[in-house]
Amino acid sequence: MRVRDLPLSQPVVDHFAERGVRELYPPQRAAVDAGVCEGADVVAAVPTASGKTLVAQLALLTADGPGLYVCPLRALAREKYETFAALPGVDVGISTGDFDATGEALAGNDVVVATSEKVDSAIRNGASWVDELACVVVDEIHLLGAERRGPTLEVTLSTLRRRNPDLQTVALSATVDNPEAIADWLDAALVESEWRPVDLRTGVAVAGEVAFDDGTSLSVDVADDADSAAGAGSDLDADRDGPDAESDPTEVTAALVADAVADGGQCLAFVRSRREAVDLAERLAEEGLAAELGVEDAAAAAAEQATDVDGTLTGRQLADCLRAGVAFHHAGLRSGHRAVVESAFRERNVACICATPTLAAGVNVPARRVVVRDQRRYGEGGMSWIPTLEVHQMCGRAGRPGLDPHGEAVLVADADTRAEVRERYVEGEPEAVESQLADPGALRTHVLAAIATEFAATESEILDVFEGTFYAREAGAGGLADAVAVAVDDLVAAGMVARETGGIEEYRLVATAVGETTSKQYVRPETGERIVAGLRTAADLSDATTLTAFEVICDTPDMQDTYLGNAERAEIYQFARTNAAHLTTDMTEPDDFEGWLESVKTARILDEWIGGATVEELVERYRIGPGDLDSRVERAEWLLSAAEALGETTGVRVPAVSRARSRL
Repeated sequence: MRVRDLPLSQPVVDHFAERGVRELYPPQRAAVDAGVCEGADVVAAVPTASGKTLVAQLALLTADGPGLYVCPLRALAREKYETFAALPGVDVGISTGDFDATGEALAGNDVVVATSEKVDSAIRNGASWVDELACVVVDEIHLLGAERRGPTLEVTLSTLRRRNPDLQTVALSATVDNPEAIADWLDAALVESEWRPVDLRTGVAVAGEVAFDDGTSLSVDVADDADSAAGAGSDLDADRDGPDAESDPTEVTAALVADAVADGGQCLAFVRSRREAVDLAERLAEEGLAAELGVEDAAAAAAEQATDVDGTLTGRQLADCLRAGVAFHHAGLRSGHRAVVESAFRERNVACICATPTLAAGVNVPARRVVVRDQRRYGEGGMSWIPTLEVHQMCGRAGRPGLDPHGEAVLVADADTRAEVRERYVEGEPEAVESQLADPGALRTHVLAAIATEFAATESEILDVFEGTFYAREAGAGGLADAVAVAVDDLVAAGMVARETGGIEEYRLVATAVGETTSKQYVRPETGERIVAGLRTAADLSDATTLTAFEVICDTPDMQDTYLGNAERAEIYQFARTNAAHLTTDMTEPDDFEGWLESVKTARILDEWIGGATVEELVERYRIGPGDLDSRVERAEWLLSAAEALGETTGVRVPAVSRARSRL
């Protein structure tokens, strides 16, 4: 099937032809056969690099009206915006922030690219443009199963479909075990394929020997470094000459990367933590990979770009690695640093990116070989296996169409774990997607939104609102009714919702003024409740300062935690005691004292930031990433705005809140 045979304008056909897109891949043909160009609902579960973006474009270009592309991450939204904006004759808008706005400026665009959180907040604030949509495309639909992001995606999609029964829905995913359940939920045709434009072989490496799932093998020379082996906890007395000899997993990874680069390929190496990503990149910098690729000058230019972003230790470390043709990538990097790394890699000026799993779910950076050094990481219960779906996301990045003869994904193991690693990640299927809307906090948030927007005024009407969710399909009417009843009781107890009597045994649910403001400001009910209580306490303090304002908003579930190391715990404890007169929480009150200390640390960082401390100073003093500081500042702006709105709603005036916000 050729692109020119599709119902597209000639300029669009020419646009694709200029980029070498003339024939459809098999999964794309299947989507067309399923009616994606004719307004049909379609779920496409196909591998990475198999053409999901073109399926999205076909749906949006042929829709009988405006379209919406929903994606999970801001960085990915920007990438897709640029892709769609390049289409001739297509007006594209993008929105990823300002959670208290309707986004009415987006009206009139042919395509809007947005995160699910932005669409949800726009609906809560009365956006009219969402009712004009003819098509919605949801990328990474498997994120329905994500704890924080999943419920919002689920409710937003359900709401859009309920408000516009004729809306075409196209859902895309590369890794999902139960796509038929999602297709059944959406009443959609299922397009499921394992076809890839570049073959992928996946294997397990023990020492320097790799056994792939297609029966082939690979052998690489691994440095026999006793010190490295000791650091990895291996047995120095083991026989290191046999095929199962123990080797430091970092040295195995380095050998696998060097081997691929020597053959002209690029690599992605995944590790469990930020610190590990930096350490591995610095180890690989010793390999002279920039010279191997012949990109010394381009690598040096990328290093200068990284240096220009800031002068933090993280920035300097990144620049040093870039000069050697290596980079690291994690959530603690500033967006400018991440952009430099991604651009340099796409231009083949970086041989390897050492990353945490966040990169696999983010931007499009395929490589010849993917090495997954760590398959276990620390969690609440200690070390645990990474979900199979997550590992498959990493492995799916292997193989660049038009550049590589094949893609390779290698999981580093040892003789003891080889069998389980193969069973879990090479032979195993990714976990089934399950709704996370059952989480009480998530359900309270969306029940409040349904009441505050006047979509529902009784528990029966709330059930109607949620009837179209994936959760309702899984839990059934009885389970949903019980959960909603508990959520309503909790919201009434929190002062977010009131029951207004309308007759004998009849009542209507209405959002209180605080509940309505909380929903419109797009904060969780628990956050709204904490902010109101904090403002009232702050108003009674003799000297409420900007630190007071920051402590109020930082001690909420909507502010990300800031890690509190053992070495600094005593210092933050003493800081809290010294500044007790400026804090709204008595030190004897918190049930989660450690969590409250983390909030105090974040508040202290923000207060020093507006006091003139530099990024470099704060990063070094508090052992946070420069990207962490950026995200905390951004969230503080949002939460302080919500605090101002809630203060106005309740009539509680705390000037320190406005002072803090104006200085951020």
